This record gives sequence, C-alpha cells and structure tokens, in this order.
Amino acid sequence: MNTLTLSNQDARRLFLHRHLLSDAPQGDAKGDALLQVIQGLGFVQLDSINTVARAHDLILFSRKPRYRPSGLKRLYENDNALFEHWTHDAAVIPMAYYPYWEMRRRRDAENLRKRYRNWHKHDFEAQFDKLLDQIREQGPVCSADVGKDEKRSNSGWWDWHPSKTALEYLWRTGALHVIGRDGFQKRYDLTERVLEAHLCDATAAPDDTATIDWCCNGALERLGFATHTELAAFWDHISPAEAKDWVARELADGRLQPIMVTCASGETRGAFARPDIANDPALQIEPTQRLRVLSPFDPALRDRKRAERLFGFNYRVEMFVPEAKRIYGYYVFPILQGDSIIARVDMKAFRDRDTLVVRALWPEPGTRWGKGKQSAFEAELMRLTKLAGVSQVSFDDDWLRAPKSK
Repeated sequence: MNTLTLSNQDARRLFLHRHLLSDAPQGDAKGDALLQVIQGLGFVQLDSINTVARAHDLILFSRKPRYRPSGLKRLYENDNALFEHWTHDAAVIPMAYYPYWEMRRRRDAENLRKRYRNWHKHDFEAQFDKLLDQIREQGPVCSADVGKDEKRSNSGWWDWHPSKTALEYLWRTGALHVIGRDGFQKRYDLTERVLEAHLCDATAAPDDTATIDWCCNGALERLGFATHTELAAFWDHISPAEAKDWVARELADGRLQPIMVTCASGETRGAFARPDIANDPALQIEPTQRLRVLSPFDPALRDRKRAERLFGFNYRVEMFVPEAKRIYGYYVFPILQGDSIIARVDMKAFRDRDTLVVRALWPEPGTRWGKGKQSAFEAELMRLTKLAGVSQVSFDDDWLRAPKSK
C-alpha cells in the first residue's frame, strides 16, 4: 500500500482549519460561543505583555473580532467554565478537561518539590499549613497578601518568597485553585471550596492510560497530523515515550496511518494521521483572504519548527534578545492571509495618545505589499483598535521595510 503524501497546500489547509483560522473571523464572541472557540483550540495561553493586547485576548480576537476581554473574564471568574493551570505555560482550559489534569498535578507534586527547592533555596514547604489555614479562615489571597516579611529568593526573573512559592506549589498540585486575577496577579482559594466534589476527588479521575489516550487523541484532533513528539508536546502532559507507545497501539489497531507531509521547502517529512485524512473536508476549504494579525503565542505558531516547515516562516520572540542583536523588534506580530504568513509588524498601542502606532512592517520574501494588502491591513488595524483601547492608527516614517532574506 502506497503511503499518502499531503501536499504543502493541503497540509496548510488542514492545519489552519484545525486552528480555527480558515473561516472568516465573525460571529458571537461570548458565553457558549467563546467557550466553543477555547474548546476547539484546547486551551489559550495567558501572557501579561500588553504591547497591543495581551496574548490570550489577541488569540481569541483573531478568530472572533467581536471578542472583548470581559467575555473571557466572565467565563473564567463568574461562570466557572474555565480553569487555569499549566500546559507548556500558564493557560485557561475548559473545565470539562479538569479531570485529565490529575495526572499532571500528581507528577508536578513529585517534580516541583525538588525543582523549587533547588531554584529558590528556601523552605517553602513550611508555609503549607499556615497558608491553607489563612485561606480557610480569611478567604482567597494573592501573593501580595502573604509573606510580606519574608526574604525573597533572589532567583532573577522569578523573585519569589517562600509563601509565593508555596502558593504556586499548592495550586499546581491541586490543593488550591486559581479563581481569577487582580490585574495579572492570581487569586487563590481552596479547591474544595470552589469546585464540585466529584472534581476534587482524585480517585475518580481517569487513570494514566486513559489520560494518555485523551491527550494524544485531543492533540491529533487539533493538529490534523503529527509525530509522536508533537503529540506529547501539545498539552505538555506526557512524555514522548508515552506518545510513541500510543502511536504504536493505534497503528496496530488500524486507527492511525503513517503519511508524508510536504514542507514549504519541498522536502517531505513523516507523520501520523487518521486513516480517513485524504477525505477530510478541510482539504476542500480555501482559507479566507481576510487579513489578520496573530499573537506571537498563537496556537498555530506555538511550535516554531512546525510553523517553519509548513509556512516557511522563521520566527522567534525577541523580547529577551539584547536590542542591538534583534533582527526585527521587541514584540513583533505575524500577519496571516489565506494560507500564508505574509508579513510581520512591529506596532504598539500608545493609550495616552489614543493611537496604535505602526513602527515597521516587513513583508515576507516573495510577498508584494501592494495597494490591496495595504487596504486590507489598514482595515484590520482599525478593527484591532477596539481591542487595543485606542481609536486611531498612525504610521512612523519609513515604516514599510524591505523583506529580509531567509
């Protein structure tokens, strides 16, 4: 039997459709409609940087331009439809998935204890009972409410005192639950006081085999095709070895097939997909030509190597790169149109000036930035002002730059 080879166009179409980027961005963006978007993506990464809008807000806005941050806040803090925990980073996740985080919480209990001891060099475990008693008696707390007289760890970026470290550990391992944020500071409460009893019962959670199966199925559903390492990395719950064993079982049972995927470079790369992938309706859907700005942390770009293979788009966030060594800028946004990433833009919302300022835009090699693209870009920027909290757009002199060679 010949191995199926997906063309690069088909691979892009499938991938973009799975990431809710094929259809024109429209429709309701709150309540159940917003929850369906988050369920479709699996989770949405949280990030505090607000150059134009926070990452989680831009991720949702790029799919639903009627989205406003209050819609996510309501789902998370009022409706209890989402919970916050860790995937590859902090994220909001549909509450229906909470039981499948029990294995993660248990593994974190083993791994974080040693990591935090080595990292912060203080006895955070001695604060457990004190913090739990305080929350039980006084209600939810932020890290600013505890450990005010404690010595910080001097561990650089993560400058945590023992009580802050203890809060994070108790949250990551299940005793505490994040019920929302003040600004961008987490508020912790007792899990037993927030969630229904069946969710708090670790013995009722899926076992490891069921969790691995759920993780791999969910990852493949959202990726369309993947290697075992990509499956493992999606939720960052399981090991590549566990994903590899899952793939072997699915292949043996006829629920997976090996395929080849054509990269933007023309090379092919092996992956696994469901047996009916050649008939997937997404292959017949031409992605919308509506131009949209993506967050640097968009799910479609999270795996930088996959994005480069599929779209020929080499990207990194340069906020931690010394300014003199940056190729583009501190926080640069990719621009998607159709099935191609056509440019990247350095821009910032100056709310004191009520203006979104475009500092520089670099078309990708081979992209001609003509009147049509400029008009589509300006229309998208005006839509984006509503999320950014400004009302006008301006362009710096010499903002349109020459493409950089790959």
